[in-house]
Amino acid sequence: MANIRSVKGMVGLVTGGASGLGRATVERLISQGASAVILDLPSSDGHKVAAALGDRCAFAPTDVTSEADVRSAVDLAKEKYGKVDLAVNCAGIAVAVKTYNFKKDLPHSLEDFTRVITVNIAGTFNVIRLAVGEMGKNEPDADGHRGCIINTASVAAYDGQVGQAAYSASKGGIVGMTLPIARDLAPMGIRVVTIAPGLFSTPLLAGLPEKVRSFLARQVPFPSRLGDPAEFAHLVTAIAENPMINGEVIRLDGAIRMQP
Repeated sequence: MANIRSVKGMVGLVTGGASGLGRATVERLISQGASAVILDLPSSDGHKVAAALGDRCAFAPTDVTSEADVRSAVDLAKEKYGKVDLAVNCAGIAVAVKTYNFKKDLPHSLEDFTRVITVNIAGTFNVIRLAVGEMGKNEPDADGHRGCIINTASVAAYDGQVGQAAYSASKGGIVGMTLPIARDLAPMGIRVVTIAPGLFSTPLLAGLPEKVRSFLARQVPFPSRLGDPAEFAHLVTAIAENPMINGEVIRLDGAIRMQP
């Protein structure tokens, strides 16, 4: 039997770690005996979240699209905890705008489109390319395993709705790069896996009126509710612990298929 992996003792970087899916991931990693570095914007609650979680959690103010910021976050993990085993990409932004507003005779802002693509795709890739440099220095286990990357896409990559051109394109990009990056890193024993969440109770959705939230919850076949960020975090640790999951995108969505 291959060695059973455990997140206990692992060191993880978590982008978007100050709120939502990222924060739930950080909390679970800490509760399971891992250490975590939160990469989130200077304006986020990162400091507060890290302080509340104790010595095994640190905050690195980071714009994921900045090479310098991400490098210094990786350095912080190395200095404070000695290594990097895991990088979880949860940072992301969204806009909801139609391709063309025919009433106002207005095309979708190219700047908005580009910003979503840059943060969600290039930001995710920036963290991957810099984190794996550190992972590659780890001693491989008996399986040859050195590290694991977990990205966050969305069911919008497959069932994008009206107004989601930019967001769906960005999440489709994350889906599309999962396999080639897994293949790139396979010789070093670094896995790459993506989670495509459905509707989760995060700050992104918290801003919506209660009526809209309950309408959305009813669209989920079973369980007929919004996902709990802790359920996302649970899948993150399951992926980290199961060395055979690689190059795959996992829908975590209660069987929802989004309507137009």
